[in-house]
Amino acid sequence: MKKAVEEIDQVVGKNRLVQESDIQNLPYLRSIVKESFRLHPTAPLILRLSTRDSTVGGYDIPANTVVFVNVWSLGRDPAHWERPLEFRPERFAGTDMDVRGQDFGLLPFGGGRRMCPGISLGLHNVHTTLGAMIQCFEWKAGKNGDLATVDMEEGVGVTLPRANPLVCVPVARLEPIPLPV
Repeated sequence: MKKAVEEIDQVVGKNRLVQESDIQNLPYLRSIVKESFRLHPTAPLILRLSTRDSTVGGYDIPANTVVFVNVWSLGRDPAHWERPLEFRPERFAGTDMDVRGQDFGLLPFGGGRRMCPGISLGLHNVHTTLGAMIQCFEWKAGKNGDLATVDMEEGVGVTLPRANPLVCVPVARLEPIPLPV
């Protein structure tokens, strides 16, 4: 969090809110978003219908077979990710790994012709919203702000809901909080 705050303060400052045009200059914020998508994809399984007979990983897949791609498992694969269960945005520093379906270890929006059509809107919203939340507030975990960590346990469901509600206390960092013009 400290590194993200420093980056935003250096690039954006404290007199205006993070804007879409700032995101390209905030590589650590982009890395945080990628790491969040890697560990906690919104759709853990992507369904596809095979269009022709294929062989993948030694398995024969007949045409017209429903195939489930386990995006959750891809993001935690120790053969692809070093220390895969740790939240480490730094793993994306200096890489051009993208979430737009070209890197098969990171597919939060799917890939190919059936990729999520809302990817651009989603990415703009996630980056600017998270950036503004980090820029404007210090976040303390727990209803009293006294927890050292946030419980990230996942529940059961198609969209991987949280096992326990996220409760954080926002404490204003900037006085006054800059409003958009």
